[in-house]
Amino acid sequence: MRLLILLAATLPAFAQIDLSGSWAARNYGDAVANRPGPGPLPVEYLGIPLNESARLRALSFSQSQLSMPDRVCLPYTPPYVMLGPFGLKIWNETEPNNGTTIAWKVGGWEDRAPLTIWMDGRPHPSKNAPHEIGGFTTGVWEDDVLTAYTTHIKAGFVRRNGVPISDQATMTLRFLRHGDLLTLSARIEDQAYLTEPLYLSRTFQTSAVAPIVSVGTPCISGNEGVQEGVVPHYLPGKNPFVEELPRRYHIPVDAALGGAETMYPEYRKKLKDRYTIPERCQRDCGGPGLYPLRPN
Repeated sequence: MRLLILLAATLPAFAQIDLSGSWAARNYGDAVANRPGPGPLPVEYLGIPLNESARLRALSFSQSQLSMPDRVCLPYTPPYVMLGPFGLKIWNETEPNNGTTIAWKVGGWEDRAPLTIWMDGRPHPSKNAPHEIGGFTTGVWEDDVLTAYTTHIKAGFVRRNGVPISDQATMTLRFLRHGDLLTLSARIEDQAYLTEPLYLSRTFQTSAVAPIVSVGTPCISGNEGVQEGVVPHYLPGKNPFVEELPRRYHIPVDAALGGAETMYPEYRKKLKDRYTIPERCQRDCGGPGLYPLRPN
């Protein structure tokens, strides 16, 4: 009996899984946001439960905002771990005396801040505490799944085409490992901009041949053509890209503008009499001329 107690005290909990290593992105799901290159189209909100405030905010967004001198090196918010084109570098930090895991670290990239998942039971800060780009995250093991909860996120974007996220948002992120595959699922709640939770999933695979670094190359701010003090934007009703998704894929405008209804399979029944298959592939076809349609 004493031997069993001793072994239980010295061995890690059975449910805990080793997540450390390099994980290459496998873009099997949420392919719209994970497209290489420019990512989603400027007005492509299908499947996002935006409220009217979020939609107006997104429609005012111009990609040139990312070229403002004070935003060139501004990282994306924590949900971008589910949406960026990069892989993950994960490792744990241990307590030096007993070897228990204090925190899991998910390395950053050029435009994403590192994510620290505290495992030592510390509480979340006061709601009035400063919000950081990386937010504040605590984690617990639920069987063999690491569940992480993030608060204190700075306002930013949940998708590269300007879909906003507020500083009231929270994210519940689950890490589930199956052999050499790592599945991440996220539940994003934002009472300011979402009418329902937004669910995202992502798959990664171990990458021993090409190790992934824990940080990206340093971001060097430079002149990208936007003058200091200028905020590129579109006035209400003036976004020139509203018709781009309908022209490319025959998706109706009301579907392109998103909303909770567009998340569910039943929405296809509403579209079936208004949708026709495009004549030919207009994008991501693997050849030249992938982006021929732009507003005049």
